[in-house]
Amino acid sequence: MNDTAWIDDALSGARPQAMGALLRYFRNLDLAEEAFQEACLRALKTWPRTGPPRDPAAWLIFVGRNSGIDQIRRKARETVLPDEDLLSDLDDAEADMAERLDGAHYRDDILRLLFICSNPSLPATQQVALALRIVSGLSVRQIARAFLVGEAAMEQRITRAKARIAAADLSFDAPDAGERANRLTMVAAMIYLVFNEGYSAASGPGSVSSDLCDEAIRLTRLLLRLFPAEPEIMGLAALLLIQHSRLEARFDDDGAIILLDDQDRSLWSRPMMTEAFSLLDKAIRHRRPGIYQVQAAIAALHARAETPADTDWAQIDRLYATLEHLQPSPVVSLNRAVAIAKLKGPEAGLAWIEPLSGSLDTYFYFHGLHGWLLMQMGRHREAKFAFDRAIALSSSAAEAAHIRMQLDRLEKDAVSAEPGK
Repeated sequence: MNDTAWIDDALSGARPQAMGALLRYFRNLDLAEEAFQEACLRALKTWPRTGPPRDPAAWLIFVGRNSGIDQIRRKARETVLPDEDLLSDLDDAEADMAERLDGAHYRDDILRLLFICSNPSLPATQQVALALRIVSGLSVRQIARAFLVGEAAMEQRITRAKARIAAADLSFDAPDAGERANRLTMVAAMIYLVFNEGYSAASGPGSVSSDLCDEAIRLTRLLLRLFPAEPEIMGLAALLLIQHSRLEARFDDDGAIILLDDQDRSLWSRPMMTEAFSLLDKAIRHRRPGIYQVQAAIAALHARAETPADTDWAQIDRLYATLEHLQPSPVVSLNRAVAIAKLKGPEAGLAWIEPLSGSLDTYFYFHGLHGWLLMQMGRHREAKFAFDRAIALSSSAAEAAHIRMQLDRLEKDAVSAEPGK
């Protein structure tokens, strides 16, 4: 680690707590963010000379609070902040701040910050963008690259999200136990959205989108520290870890998608899987099943199979039936069709998804699976139509390339099936 890398790590680790506390203090998202940024600038100037403070979060909160007050005073043409030499000597003040940042405040501040970003009045894309900007500290440029949009467009998206939050006049009081549980559910859903944005757009290790997956896992681990006995958060962490553990095997050298059955399983990250299996086993012992635990259990069955032939499709089918009960959704039913096709053949899978054609007509994966099932049955002309529809609905180059590969395979199968071939 170089001479300043420790500062970046300290600022990143302290950001959620410091931002949450500053938001509680100022009750204004823009002011809290500006105060935190000013505190970070002062840390970059001060810490290399004085060394790391005993509690970086407390230091940033103290300096950020003074900076925010100074901004308010400047607007009122009152006094300014003390000299930096005085601000840099924070030993006593920092210790006092650290003592007052007890566990309850720490948890409620971060949960409040995450809850505001996952406000249901915001579209999902705005929730994700705002969380990445406010909680994770990603730059607008980084977020724009991950979403494959222009920097100006992303800046507008985040600005609109902040304006909606300001207009919503949200409560900044500490939530009671019942409200905290509801907020936790929304926060988990927002983090899951962050992960899915990265997972669906990733093109291999080191891609900007795969960084979103890393960030979602980091946020989930943060929730686990706040709520170590919550089985659904354990399930969410296990699910994300298992999915992300396959990153090295999901794409070929050209960035094309490799399906699960065709992946080199030796490339899967065993440390991630081991951590995930431990979390999942711990969650199951609570006997309070939820949607993330069930999805993690499905992913674990795939991960534990040494070869595709060893996959326990019967158990996967039962788990999808449970998920349909917990979270009825055409997408869940579509995913279950794969297990049904593996167990009973493509005809059964096709019969299962046909009722979903109306609700999922604009869904890329529906037409991809539809084409795959038809291809298995030798209905090449219909399969081609389904694959063409999937390409039209693809949202990434990797998705389109994968379907084109299926079309090439379909063409070869059709040629070989001609008389005399």
